[in-house]
Amino acid sequence: MRATVHPGGFRGGEATVPGDKSIAHRWLILAGIAKGRSELSGLPAALDVRSTARCMGALLGGADGAALEGWASDPAPAPDGDRSTTNGPRPRGTTVAVETQGRGALQAPGRPLDCGNSGTTMRLLAGVLAAAPFEAVLEGDESLSRRPMQRVAEPLRSMGAEVSTTDGHAPMRVRGGRLRGIEHETPVPTAQVKSAVILAGLEAEGETIVREGAQTRDHTERALEHLGAPIRIARGSVSVRAFRPPAFSGSVPGDVSSAAFLVAAAALTGHALTVRNLGVNPTRTGFLGVLERMGVRTRLEIQREELGEPVGSLTVEPCEGLRGTTVEPDELPLVVDEVPVLALLAAHAAGDTWFAGAAELRLKESDRLGGVAEAISRLGGTAGVEGNDLVIGGGGLGGGVADARGDHRMAMAIAVSALAARAPVTVEGIEAAEVTFPGFVPSLVALGARVEG
Repeated sequence: MRATVHPGGFRGGEATVPGDKSIAHRWLILAGIAKGRSELSGLPAALDVRSTARCMGALLGGADGAALEGWASDPAPAPDGDRSTTNGPRPRGTTVAVETQGRGALQAPGRPLDCGNSGTTMRLLAGVLAAAPFEAVLEGDESLSRRPMQRVAEPLRSMGAEVSTTDGHAPMRVRGGRLRGIEHETPVPTAQVKSAVILAGLEAEGETIVREGAQTRDHTERALEHLGAPIRIARGSVSVRAFRPPAFSGSVPGDVSSAAFLVAAAALTGHALTVRNLGVNPTRTGFLGVLERMGVRTRLEIQREELGEPVGSLTVEPCEGLRGTTVEPDELPLVVDEVPVLALLAAHAAGDTWFAGAAELRLKESDRLGGVAEAISRLGGTAGVEGNDLVIGGGGLGGGVADARGDHRMAMAIAVSALAARAPVTVEGIEAAEVTFPGFVPSLVALGARVEG
């Protein structure tokens, strides 16, 4: 599908975004291994999250993965005795109830577990399945089947599970075993592998320790700590011992990575914008520091906490001009999802912008390193790849046609960049935005953007 976005029109104001899919994945999985009835509201309709729900449903014995109760439009009241700390409004969104007898209630699925395009689903479920008393196959679409899975298979093998990949990729076959705690240092900082090992560690004998060279998102640790797990969190490491989570309830806050696209739209057009009911976990707001160096002023206000996650609002002040900056390798893990939109924003800045040591971008839903450079070049800007560095020349975009390459973040970044271009921009493959931000185009239109197609 194509969408043509015209320059200007965006007027700012107030907005909300769908629930955070990184949080939703983890809470769905924890609810599936908890003992008792858990209830989650505000789940996004994003395709990736539906992949996790479908797979967990299959593991809980539902036909075609339909064991999870819900997908209603309004949240139900929290069950008595839950451990949620919510004291603010619960947003509208999908509600799911999960009632289990704990991790031992998982059943062998009758068919391979289809993870769709979701690497988070595949890697985190591998950690859960590492202790399951049966064999399961994890598969995905063509894009996911090209992404590296050896990095999660190796530590799980060290813990005692049988894990085989297809030349280091999906499909991945996991046969659970009696696990033992290990000390694992992630060669590449990645929250998905860290979370997979932590989830396996909940069933392991002894202590499981994960060390990482750079901080990554910590949603798994926060939820477990809130639920009372024997978890120790230190700078550069996290350790956990065997633990069965109790039932819980929670309302998923808005996805700050999705909000980044609306923030960029406001910055490009010089308007103020406030995004409310937003998850503002410090490991997810690193892009705000990059924006500040580029001349964009933002303000965070924390209003409440949800299963250990800070929730509040993010306001963007009117911006008078953008300037280039440099993102160093140790900063990249905390902004890796926002690189496409930061790069397209940088295309309109004065001066060069460097994303240094960005090799991990080659291994996302598409080769974002090459894809971003190509999109900017097609739209009349200047960009290139030097080794593992992405370099943006700045100076503005002219307009034209760019391909999202089936990548949701590429689709949204290209669309937003059009708001400050000199001519309309046509995004090929705009439907990819639904993977992570259902209703992205209507959200832009509601804020004044002019979109055709």
